[in-house]
Amino acid sequence: MDTQDVTAVFCVLLAASTALRGWLGLRQMRHVAAHRDKVPAPFQATVPLEAHRKAADYTLARQRFGLVNLGFETVLLLLWTLGGGIAALNAWLVQELAPAVGALGYQVALLGSFVAISFALNLPFDACSTFRIEQRFGLNRMGAGLWVADQAKGLLLTLVLLLPLAALILWLMGAAGDTWWLWAWAAYAAFTLLLVAIYPTVIAPLFNRFAPLSDDSLAARVQDLMERCGFAASGLFVMDGSRRSAESNAYFTGLGRSKRVVLYDTLIAQLTRGELLAVLAHELGHFRLRHVPKQIAVSLLAALAGFAVLGGLSAWPAFYAGLGVEPNAVLPNDAIALLLFMCAAGIVGVFLSPLGALFSRGHEFEADAYAASHADGGELAMALVTLHRENLATLTPDPLYWRFHASHPTVLERLAKLPAPRPGDPGAAATASL
Repeated sequence: MDTQDVTAVFCVLLAASTALRGWLGLRQMRHVAAHRDKVPAPFQATVPLEAHRKAADYTLARQRFGLVNLGFETVLLLLWTLGGGIAALNAWLVQELAPAVGALGYQVALLGSFVAISFALNLPFDACSTFRIEQRFGLNRMGAGLWVADQAKGLLLTLVLLLPLAALILWLMGAAGDTWWLWAWAAYAAFTLLLVAIYPTVIAPLFNRFAPLSDDSLAARVQDLMERCGFAASGLFVMDGSRRSAESNAYFTGLGRSKRVVLYDTLIAQLTRGELLAVLAHELGHFRLRHVPKQIAVSLLAALAGFAVLGGLSAWPAFYAGLGVEPNAVLPNDAIALLLFMCAAGIVGVFLSPLGALFSRGHEFEADAYAASHADGGELAMALVTLHRENLATLTPDPLYWRFHASHPTVLERLAKLPAPRPGDPGAAATASL
């Protein structure tokens, strides 16, 4: 393949991925709009029609915004690559910075500049999503000051964490010979494991406050459940999610002694004690079934394949020229290769996303089954319905859109797999007509 062939393949893949994402988004909008005025039969006793309509309107608003964002992302990617954006940024840094900081310093600066500029260009979209869409539907609780602080901390944290890793990978690309990509992957894998380990205790507290459960009676029941599930380590924490959003959630994170289950304070306010215990049992299911290590392993295997591909592409002149960048004559081109590969990998990832979503949905079904065996399945059913209602999640997503994008099964699919509650049980109303 020559330069023109690379350009043609890139354009075809970009057009196909953009068309696919746009088509799926339009399908989602049509499907949700068509079912806006009727609550699905299994939820008519638990979800008011107005709540169902509000969730549909929120989904439609986010999808319309997503289509605008998709157009912006596509144009921006073309400007960075074939439009000469990366080439211009590289040429400026080669002339102005490279003589002072050397080859490695210039390459790190190129990556950092790309990240910072991309971050800044996306700020208006994040602000619009937060202060127009989420504000309009009553989900946002952030003021401008907290939003600005979050954005600043997020960018600073990204640069502080990723630039040293990038420097190491760039050094390996220049010093480790033809197998550099294997050593670079090993460095990336070690960094990933370190990040997962320190996230609960070092990174997450930079944005939120975490405290032990204050309700002593509930805490005793929680402790009993965790002991029955063999969960100790850092235990259970409540997060002040209400500072930023009315949405509620729970998650399991960390490795080794840093592992913990986190409940949003909004979740505690919205669910009964039995429902909270069922949700906690679901998160403990992720722990007992080792879902986090499995997900990390899959992501690292995908990263290994990516580094292997980059190892071949980085030595191919047509790869650079075909994506709009003339390789440096004297200085290394490794940072340019990394940037171009990230641009191309994002396109290919669109077509692979259903596999990752399918893998994740399987874990959710497994965690639900675990929860039903250690807590009340009917309570879990009611909790799932409440979470969908309070988070304005649509009950009627387009099936194909969901298969591509959703990391969780639909609530209807999840309820169908839970044990049917006995008449009079708390979850009977949620599952009686399934």
